[in-house]
Amino acid sequence: MIITVTMNPAIDKTIETDRLCPGSLHRIRNVAWDAGGKGINVSKTIRELGEKSIATGFLGGNAGKTIADSLSERGIEHDFIWLEGETRTNTKVLEADGRVTELNEPGPKVREEQMERLLEKLAGYAGYAGKGTLFVLSGSLPAGADKQVYARIIHMAHEKGAEVLLDADGEALRNALWAGPDIIKPNRAELKECAGFFGWPEDASLKNLLKTAGKCREMGAGTVVVSMGSEGALFVKDGYEVYAPAIPVRAHSTVGAGDAMVAALACAWNQKLGNEETVRLCMAAAAGAVTTVGTKPPKRAMVEEMMEKVLRIREI
Repeated sequence: MIITVTMNPAIDKTIETDRLCPGSLHRIRNVAWDAGGKGINVSKTIRELGEKSIATGFLGGNAGKTIADSLSERGIEHDFIWLEGETRTNTKVLEADGRVTELNEPGPKVREEQMERLLEKLAGYAGYAGKGTLFVLSGSLPAGADKQVYARIIHMAHEKGAEVLLDADGEALRNALWAGPDIIKPNRAELKECAGFFGWPEDASLKNLLKTAGKCREMGAGTVVVSMGSEGALFVKDGYEVYAPAIPVRAHSTVGAGDAMVAALACAWNQKLGNEETVRLCMAAAAGAVTTVGTKPPKRAMVEEMMEKVLRIREI
């Protein structure tokens, strides 16, 4: 059972224009709306890949209802805690050259008792399935949330025999490392920031990223997967350290590629895939995602096609 947890979901609004010029009038070529938030994007991709998940977290207001209705239409089970405030809208401005500018709203504040209700809900899922449960913790924390909440969830999950895949950044990631997430999926910039926190140079060379991934593992993380956009990805775990180049595709937008990779990691966990099969699925899902509009997930047929195009995976 895969449970995706989105603490701060959003409606993703993607605006396409030729070029973004601050202070100027812009002609919009296309507008796309999607139910979003990192964990929700993960659930959407898991569904397209033929697996099931339960999406949970916090929703509020009419925007929250729109997200819940969208998930239902896709056949994705969901079980959210409802807030009094309005779920945020995140605006992404996509220029013709592929550059993306993101304008993310803060979202509603979560009270302590609402957070406790969510933790009780997650504990119930973990208690029901135990070792058969993977929690996917994705994205930023909402206003009012305890900065240690991801660590609390990881500890709870492990006590009940469940596992955790974490996709977070900054303080949320650093605080959770000590709790020992089973898998983490930072991107290049997020891991570079961790290097600075460890007191090392904040450069994004493969050597420094590999060193930082090793430090994350020393702190408690199990598998570390580093997404690097058009430069591919690193996969680091016990006895297995490889670099996989990105699959060459005609990219529409890079938004959502990391979430697609997280979804592939979750599906690989659920299917108990081997190391190389996992890498191939991750690279194919990410490549498929960059060809879609907004944060729409790649179709399963496209991912299967991309798996045949995965370039040579090499040991580091």
